[in-house]
Amino acid sequence: MKTSIKLYNTMSRSVEALTPQQANTVSLYTCGLTVYSQPHIGNWAAYIYWDVLARMLEANGLKVARVQNITDVGHLVSDGDDGEDKLEKGAKLEGLTAWQVADKYTAIAENEAYDLLKLKKPTHMPKATDYIQQQIEFVSDLETKGYTYVIEDGVYFDTSKIKDYGKLAKLDIDGLRSGARVKDTGKKNPTDFALWKFSPKGVIRDMEWESPWGVGFPGWHLECSVMAEALLGQTIDIHTGGIDHIPIHHTNEIAQSEAHTGKPFAKTWLHNNHLKINGTKVSKSLGNIITLQDIQDRGYSLQAYKLMILSKHYRTEGNFTWKILESFQTRLNSWQATVNLMHQLESSKDTSATNEMLEALSNDLNTPQVLALIDEYFNKLLNNEHKAPNAEVVSFIETNLGISFDKNDISSDVKELMNRRKKARDNKDFSASDELRDEINELGYGIGDSPLGQIWYKK
Repeated sequence: MKTSIKLYNTMSRSVEALTPQQANTVSLYTCGLTVYSQPHIGNWAAYIYWDVLARMLEANGLKVARVQNITDVGHLVSDGDDGEDKLEKGAKLEGLTAWQVADKYTAIAENEAYDLLKLKKPTHMPKATDYIQQQIEFVSDLETKGYTYVIEDGVYFDTSKIKDYGKLAKLDIDGLRSGARVKDTGKKNPTDFALWKFSPKGVIRDMEWESPWGVGFPGWHLECSVMAEALLGQTIDIHTGGIDHIPIHHTNEIAQSEAHTGKPFAKTWLHNNHLKINGTKVSKSLGNIITLQDIQDRGYSLQAYKLMILSKHYRTEGNFTWKILESFQTRLNSWQATVNLMHQLESSKDTSATNEMLEALSNDLNTPQVLALIDEYFNKLLNNEHKAPNAEVVSFIETNLGISFDKNDISSDVKELMNRRKKARDNKDFSASDELRDEINELGYGIGDSPLGQIWYKK
């Protein structure tokens, strides 16, 4: 089963047909976490979207060579190449070394999303610190080609040497140059960025390396260009990240990579919008950080959280509230209850819903439409056909959305309680019915009533 794939390319600001460089393989680079603190649900939203992207490509018969980096050095708290390294700052807050902080949160980046959210692991998850020598060699090549200069705090990329610098973000370079003060920084142009930062004089950092220019550490943008080329080649098919990466991080990746290779860095650029919490930007300073553990501690399923994320298109701003999450828990329970009918009723033979879902996914990853199609499919079964879902359709949902269902039947003891509850309701003994419902709930099952009779789901 295949369909044409169309994706919104940030570079062209239009939806384009995907044409991989290799007929049967797509190279995909995803910007990953900076491992300096506990990730929050806004971080994981991007993981969910790009997981579904990879699944959609595979559903269309393509192999996906995917790299998702782990930034364990060089990401400064300011995009202006100043301030503390986030790893160094995290180390001070926790009373650890930068290496210890990196190890602690790398373990989360490598496992939490995949173990808890049931996402597919990328082909490669390289760490920036494992590619220090390659990053130094990359900067040396740019220096040889005349794209760099050295000032007091590091080696910088001269963006004036790139005619189309800022093309991804549609930056007004002339306006930036005329309105910015650069003499105090030592930079030649306000858009120039650090390739290699020097360790401050008299300071020994936890993370620093010798280089031809002096002891220091790589600039944040450098690692993605180096690891993408090393693992995927000089031009990649798809590069993804958050919209906040467009004006600086991805713009600088493009400049340094294309100066280095003389080739386009990526053919298609995809960017996900932000997730807000209670309508407000997620921020530690505001104290509105919510983690996956917080969701579980409140008794909600992480599958419901995934549904909530996928209910918004990846290019649309999302919002999290506990009330919204509760509505998606109810929706998930309803879906699970419908899947449970596979143990109780004849299954539908109609599998056409899978074609419609794949077409929606392949049309710029239209996950809201896919969820609507699932609702429509399940409602039709319940209200019109009085049949259970087709196993192929259920498998498609699990495989391509990463939403897992419990497909185990209930025990004979629970069935007996359900039968007694049904008899009580038939006899209009609602007090006994409610008591039996509560007893069923205590055993870990929810139960509701429909035109088909009682429907149960595992809590």
